[in-house]
Amino acid sequence: MNLFFDIETIPAEKELKDTIVELERKKEAKKAESEDLVGDIKKQRSPENIYRATSLSGDFGRIFCIAYAVGDDSVDVLKGEEKGILTKFWEIANLTDCFVGHNIYNFDLPYIYKRSIIHKIKPANRHLNLSFARYRSNPIYDTMYEWEKWNPKATISLDKLAKVLGLPTSKDGGIDGSKVYDAYLEKRFDEICDYCKKDVELTRKVYKRMNFEEFKL
Repeated sequence: MNLFFDIETIPAEKELKDTIVELERKKEAKKAESEDLVGDIKKQRSPENIYRATSLSGDFGRIFCIAYAVGDDSVDVLKGEEKGILTKFWEIANLTDCFVGHNIYNFDLPYIYKRSIIHKIKPANRHLNLSFARYRSNPIYDTMYEWEKWNPKATISLDKLAKVLGLPTSKDGGIDGSKVYDAYLEKRFDEICDYCKKDVELTRKVYKRMNFEEFKL
């Protein structure tokens, strides 16, 4: 049974901002020194941009919600406290065999595993030692890599892939991934969850098309 899913993420807790900026400044200084760019402040990002970028990594960033669908079931969403989201996600994953999503090799699954370790939440038993080996479609089916046939130099966004296949994109109107944190600050929580659910619905349609399956709900 396939588990179609997508996550939406937000930056770290505010109290970690100073620590994160300090770590990034040390990294920037080390890079500048190695490239003989000491004093080149033009290459430095602002503290706010550094902080916002934490949403792209499970090191400090947080999962706001996970939308999912098991097989052809309707799409649902896990939301609330992050620890509870992860606990429920692994309960659901334990009933499924294959993770399906777009760019989940590089983003969603590593993010979920990192946050699970941080919160001391053990992954589902059947996925505890999940293999991230490339060039295979099980137990992870990544629509981005499968479309590009694992070309290491090629990537495609879900939005573009939908348009290539003539499918209604989930990115038209409303918010997209780059606007999630701003929507979060504006407390547009339902809108974020709806956007995440639409991505799962679209991913499932893409998967069905790529595997020559008729899509019905």
